[in-house]
Amino acid sequence: MNVLVLPYIRTMLSFRLCALVVFACVNLFAQSSVAVIQSLSLHDRIAQLIVVRGYGDYPAPTDADYVRFLRWIQDDHVGGFIVAGHIRNGNVIPAQPFEMAAFINHVQTLAPLPLLVASDFERGASMRVANTAHFPYQMAFGAARDFKAVREFGADTAREARSLGVTWVFAPDADVNNNPANPVINTRSFGEDPNAVAENVAAFIDGAHSNPAFPVLLSAKHFPGHGDTAEDSHMQLARLDQPKERIESLELVPFRAAIAHGVDSIMTAHLAVPALEPQPIPATVSHNILTNLLRDELNFKGIIVTDAMEMKGVALLFPEGEAAVRAIEAGADVLLMPTNPDVCIKAIEAAVTSGRLSAARIDQSVSKILEAKQHLGLFENRSVNLDHLTANLDDNQEPFQLAQTVANEAVTLVKDDKHLFPMPASTAPCLVILGEGAFSSRGETLARTLKRKVHSLKVFPANSAMPDSLLAAYAAQTSSCKQVYVAAFVTVEASRGSVNPEGGLSGLLTTLVRATAPVALISFGNPYMFKDFPQVAAYAATFSTADTSEMAVAQAILGEIPITGKLPVSIPGLAKIGEGLSVPAKSKPASNSVQ
Repeated sequence: MNVLVLPYIRTMLSFRLCALVVFACVNLFAQSSVAVIQSLSLHDRIAQLIVVRGYGDYPAPTDADYVRFLRWIQDDHVGGFIVAGHIRNGNVIPAQPFEMAAFINHVQTLAPLPLLVASDFERGASMRVANTAHFPYQMAFGAARDFKAVREFGADTAREARSLGVTWVFAPDADVNNNPANPVINTRSFGEDPNAVAENVAAFIDGAHSNPAFPVLLSAKHFPGHGDTAEDSHMQLARLDQPKERIESLELVPFRAAIAHGVDSIMTAHLAVPALEPQPIPATVSHNILTNLLRDELNFKGIIVTDAMEMKGVALLFPEGEAAVRAIEAGADVLLMPTNPDVCIKAIEAAVTSGRLSAARIDQSVSKILEAKQHLGLFENRSVNLDHLTANLDDNQEPFQLAQTVANEAVTLVKDDKHLFPMPASTAPCLVILGEGAFSSRGETLARTLKRKVHSLKVFPANSAMPDSLLAAYAAQTSSCKQVYVAAFVTVEASRGSVNPEGGLSGLLTTLVRATAPVALISFGNPYMFKDFPQVAAYAATFSTADTSEMAVAQAILGEIPITGKLPVSIPGLAKIGEGLSVPAKSKPASNSVQ
């Protein structure tokens, strides 16, 4: 036989085998994704458009949710899963790196086609994974005004993600937060200035795409902009009630930058935008917003992924199957976290059979997903090398140093009438910690660090679960304090619906402010707290609840680092964007700081 004919015969045999066993057609896929699509049933094509809720470690094999998850992977053949954190006692429990990577490797072996593995690494891998660099929230980067650090942050996030087996990073957040009452974006945004947000978004994308050894998909969110809303779309349909001209000049600016810098995907928002869509429906199911605006006007060619379909911003309006069909009709390529993927698959399949959706429309999205998997190299190797995990994560100290540097640079001092930064000479300072939930560990790093240097420091850990009587007793015990530093941890969490202190914490803070000792209010999280307590003697913000931010504040109080941060947002009636007092570091710790 002519040896020149052999390659042709091998290719034809490969094609026939691919029609029977999809995952064996790697070489053919390199030539054409059409062959893979044609080898899939309509059910399996639709399933590729679904990313389900998953795990970051090994659950109990008898766990009902885990059994269902395995069915989605092995029987329904969904296209991927998102690593969601486990919640225990109200706190998200991060996964261990090695266990997470091993688990992802295991799940990849169960799927006929390689899976996209996603996660919300807005703060790097530490958002879901233990023993990784504790990067602060995005708004801290906005306060630090360090674009080089943002690029490095993007590169570190891509390296961490890919080392763990995560291939799709749902970041950066491209929302412009200009509504102080926003309960769900807040510090997740880089800030209030659309041009500054756009620069940060672009820097993150450039950094994350800079190392071809760690390719990841990125997703700018939440289109067309969730920053000027007062509702949490996890709980209800949010609303962006601004004219189109304002949306064009503000909300869309960072998304244009993201597209220009090659962002791989854009996540939709479950919010109504009357200026863009006259019907009272979320952007996720709006053809006007996803196709006419994002595809046609903004010329976005990448993947459009919905926000979680289980969120009430869409789930309260439509039955699950109908919501899935509408999202595909609108222009979405991927449905994220539906409650019942099988219901969605059947509904979309029925829509194709009836002619409501065309098979070509499904194939258009499937092609994007398969091409993304090819770009990531998943058809060649879908597992990660566990031997390299320690070197890529634990042994690399640069991300840990970067995280602390940004947290230090982000500390912003808005007011200091009594010169409480750094801590003045005193033998009786007090630290009151306003935590969230009975099991909160917030403030421990701050208290421990200060206590090592200021032995006379009295610490009062309060939380929202405490009865008013105990909080009142705390307030009475601070009567002997010469200065009171209040560390307020008010985090942005899904379905919380507010960025105000919970329980009796606001009452405790009011009592402290009305007392004799000057109060320095330090906001770890919501930077807008100052508007509710303008009478405090000092106000500082970190824009983050990360441990690195606690360490940064401790050093700022002790005068060990300079305070250089500038507000990335305005505080109505009190402070403008770019404001912030500059305080140099002490040449050495004051002698009376060490008791």
